[in-house]
Amino acid sequence: MPEFRVVFAAHAMSLLGVVVSEIALTVLVYDLTGSPLLSALAFALGMLPYLVGGTLFAGIADRYPPRRVLVTCDLLCAGCALLMALPATPVAGLLALRCLIAAVSPVFNGTRMATLTDVLGDGDLFVLGRSLLRMVSQSAVLVGFGLGGVLLTVVPPRGALVITVVTFAASALLLRCGTKRRPARGPGPGRANGTGEGSGEGAALMRYSLAGAREVLGNRRVRALLLLLWAPPMFAVAPEALAAPYAEQIGAGTAGVGLLMCAMPVGTITGEVYAGSALTAAARARIALPLAATTLLPLVAYAFTPGLAWALPALLLAGAGSAYTLGLDRWFVDSVPPELRGRAMTVHTAGLMTLQGVGMALAGLAAEFFAVSTVVAAAGVLGTVCCLVLAREVGATGRDGGGGGAGAAGF
Repeated sequence: MPEFRVVFAAHAMSLLGVVVSEIALTVLVYDLTGSPLLSALAFALGMLPYLVGGTLFAGIADRYPPRRVLVTCDLLCAGCALLMALPATPVAGLLALRCLIAAVSPVFNGTRMATLTDVLGDGDLFVLGRSLLRMVSQSAVLVGFGLGGVLLTVVPPRGALVITVVTFAASALLLRCGTKRRPARGPGPGRANGTGEGSGEGAALMRYSLAGAREVLGNRRVRALLLLLWAPPMFAVAPEALAAPYAEQIGAGTAGVGLLMCAMPVGTITGEVYAGSALTAAARARIALPLAATTLLPLVAYAFTPGLAWALPALLLAGAGSAYTLGLDRWFVDSVPPELRGRAMTVHTAGLMTLQGVGMALAGLAAEFFAVSTVVAAAGVLGTVCCLVLAREVGATGRDGGGGGAGAAGF
């Protein structure tokens, strides 16, 4: 499908730019301030504003034509990256611009996911296409961090940010020229409050966004699916967030840090490739809830303070369990009405990124008081308990007529 290939290429371009910019900005802020705290904050600000952007601006995804939203978001991010690349931009400006890009990201990602249902339909092709984009995201992180590190040995951080400008602009051009113009899914500007009279475009947009978020979270079936899509990643970030101190704890050195951080993404890619290519849609539905409920169990192996020979397979196995998302993605799309999909996808993205940031912060806080191995093992136990409860709730909503299919009804 030519249009999906364009969306795929644009996604890869913009994501690679984001990863490179994160490294470049972190290094740049540290060079300017010498502060590890501000350097870490520059990285963390890539996640924290997701909640604000995904809640207050989610209505943009349904209220305007999707191609216009995608292109505008890319151009806005390109403009922010360009301003960050200017030598005159102070540290406060760099952090503010980073926040703006992060606030735009959930709108862009939610709109793109909703657009996939137009390009691929809302059946199995959407599930596989969504999985492919997720694998690109995992791969881009692995490749982007490596390329970013090499790139910064050749060009200064602000030069790397210029490359980010090019990737965002290229993504915008691909989407503008390679995707179809489609109408907005919901009411257009001036009609978001249902009266046809605007009482301030910004206020009307926020009301429309918040109303969509309430409708999404107010549906028992959709809420249960969202929570089960969010919970495993929230706990799974613990071993990645604590990779450096754990490598020190077991004496694995800097090479061990890289291996510990790469193992789970490699497992995720492997699991999704296998589930997407070797299993039927019915089989993916059957394994979705059992996998979601147990995907964090391998992290319990950290209770024994394993060396790399045992920690890496445990992380690979935990990552492979992410194949449960293929089944849940299909149920999620089936449960959300078309006119609400843009806002629902934006809420999904915002919650996912926000809770991963919360998970990282809580893991770091716990590691101040307990051994890293204990923290990761506890994340595995607590996460598994949460996922078991949520999987039962998803199964119950399927039995109650939520369309969960054989996998949900049989859990």
